[in-house]
Amino acid sequence: MKINQWILVLSGVILTVIHSLVFASPPISSPSAENPSLTFGPAKPDQQAAISVPSQSPAGAVEEPVEAIADPLEPVNRVFFQFNDKLYFWVLKPVATGYKAVFPEPVRVGVKNFFSNVTTPIRFVNCLLQGNFRGAGNETVRLMLNSTLGLAGFLDPAKKELKIEKQEEDFGQTLGVWGIGPLLYIEWPILGASSARDSVGYVGDLALDPRTYLIASVPANLGVRSYEEINDHSLTLGEYEDLKKAAVDPYVAKRDAFNQYRQNKIKERGKTPQPPASRREPQGFPSVQAGLQELTKDRSSFYSF
Repeated sequence: MKINQWILVLSGVILTVIHSLVFASPPISSPSAENPSLTFGPAKPDQQAAISVPSQSPAGAVEEPVEAIADPLEPVNRVFFQFNDKLYFWVLKPVATGYKAVFPEPVRVGVKNFFSNVTTPIRFVNCLLQGNFRGAGNETVRLMLNSTLGLAGFLDPAKKELKIEKQEEDFGQTLGVWGIGPLLYIEWPILGASSARDSVGYVGDLALDPRTYLIASVPANLGVRSYEEINDHSLTLGEYEDLKKAAVDPYVAKRDAFNQYRQNKIKERGKTPQPPASRREPQGFPSVQAGLQELTKDRSSFYSF
């Protein structure tokens, strides 16, 4: 009886999404989140000009400046930043390097696709909460195609064949769309860069994550999520080191880049992300912010060094 009730509920949701796709107007997008003109030069380590000065877009329009995030916990945050930095170089990087040596890139990309497919409910529900009904429909189509033709999500025929991109939506972004500000910056040990708003959002996303209910054992759940992080970092090895060398103050660079990325994600609600031509640019990233934004996007958690 319970199964029949769930089928009825799911059918109602799908019909609602289809109705919205037919009658809803296309979402309005805003300027791109990445801005190569924002760089950290050889000025003071705490320089905030990169965030506060408006920049010119290619079309000549002035983009709105990104409001700086409050950081009253900076002394504690810096301690946790150093902890996460050591954790990366002493644990995560060696493990990810060994993992990369064993498994070829197509396998690791397939694993990444699988976890992305599993966490579809997070993106689907947040699309609905943000009024992005077209995005919710795209996530529904992606789930059905990738779960079947994509061999349980290891392949991504929805993107490859139909050009249907994944919607990067989470509950922290939803709270921002609803008008709730970041409040203050938080550097969580192990989890990494976040804000008060996004920390609450992370808990909300955990409630929408099927793994929270399918894997009842806490150690097993943590093991699965740790494996996901190792797999993700095996695809981006070397990027954090390059960015750390380019930043005058890596902590400030990370904090400001994270804040800029999250604020632009809120402004770009409903915009289909455009994937980069390649994971690594031949000449490196155009700026510290752009590189850190590249590291923080397309992640199932807000963890980043």
